[in-house]
Amino acid sequence: MKRIGVTGHRSLPDSVLGHVESGLRAVLGGHEGPLEALSSLADGADQLFAAIALEYGADLTVVIPSEDYEEAFEGAEALDRYRRLRLRAAQEVRMDFARSTDEAYYAAGTYIADSCDRLVAVWDGRPARGHGGTAEIVAYARALGKPVTVLWCEGVTRD
Repeated sequence: MKRIGVTGHRSLPDSVLGHVESGLRAVLGGHEGPLEALSSLADGADQLFAAIALEYGADLTVVIPSEDYEEAFEGAEALDRYRRLRLRAAQEVRMDFARSTDEAYYAAGTYIADSCDRLVAVWDGRPARGHGGTAEIVAYARALGKPVTVLWCEGVTRD
């Protein structure tokens, strides 16, 4: 079974959304055989990746950073999408953290990088804004020798 994980920004500018979605479809739809998709289901890149992976028949593994993870969601829509996607997961992995801290996010991100054959990064190429951010997880995966596919539009920055 091929295992593809995701790391990415929570806020995706409209100007990159179409490009990112096409890239995710190319990565997730361009494989032979069974597929496992690993995601923490954060708003933005993680949820988009998971929804597309499920469309392609992947088994979804949800990696939950902390016991209070649902409290980290801003807005009812993002939380509702998280809950709906989580219900469709084939497997759930929980990190051993009570609170949603940078350390919990780092643990979830490195778990995904450790567990996948390829990492997809929806990333603007800029430094992480905190421990466990996208840039840090990309660097970690690359240090492991994992192939990393970066999806973004050059010249576009996130908010």
